[in-house]
Amino acid sequence: MSRSRPIVAIDGPAGAGKSTIARRVADALGFVLVDTGALYRTVALAASRRGIPLSDGESVGDVARGMVSRDELRLDRDPANGVRVLLGPADAREDVSEAIRTPEMSLGASTVSAHPGVRAALLDIQRRAGAEGGVVLEGRDIGTVVFPDAEVKLFLTASAETRARRRYDELVAKGQEVSYEETLDQVRARDRQDEGRAIAPLRRAEDAHLVDSSSMSLDDVLERMLAIVRAWAR
Repeated sequence: MSRSRPIVAIDGPAGAGKSTIARRVADALGFVLVDTGALYRTVALAASRRGIPLSDGESVGDVARGMVSRDELRLDRDPANGVRVLLGPADAREDVSEAIRTPEMSLGASTVSAHPGVRAALLDIQRRAGAEGGVVLEGRDIGTVVFPDAEVKLFLTASAETRARRRYDELVAKGQEVSYEETLDQVRARDRQDEGRAIAPLRRAEDAHLVDSSSMSLDDVLERMLAIVRAWAR
């Protein structure tokens, strides 16, 4: 399929800054942002609220399929934060943008995303959103599974210590009482889950550009990624 504007796929481990940089890349290019990680986090939240163990793939898959079939999961553009996540029926949608950003929902997203039923339910949403190009999608398997034919693939990473420090600072700024060591343990646990799962494990696509942000500023990362996208356009 020939697209006039590219699909930009940004993959990488948890805490690498994909959501922030994806929003800035989309804004700079005038592209639509699709936060795929938010979809899995929302499924984890919905299942948890119903008391369903996140390890129960069949039941969590039913939750995901029901949400999709009833149009109870929506991503809306938010000028301030890039994306707003809405859960529930059209006449009573709840903004869960903050509720899904906890460490528990981060690990929960990794757990539910390993279930084939969940992945199948959400895959169509992602592909429909990006099919015509002019989009930025970020996640764990955008360039390997969701859009293996994406024109521009980027793999954003940073050391576990760097990612933990960033996450720790973010949580402290929100008034949460956490320790750096606890946060580092959570980052490493998430990496093990994402890299070791049987379904669509986290890995860098062979044709993805590696961007290690460990010693780069956000502006430097943005410029590097925009240069890669613009090189494709030439």
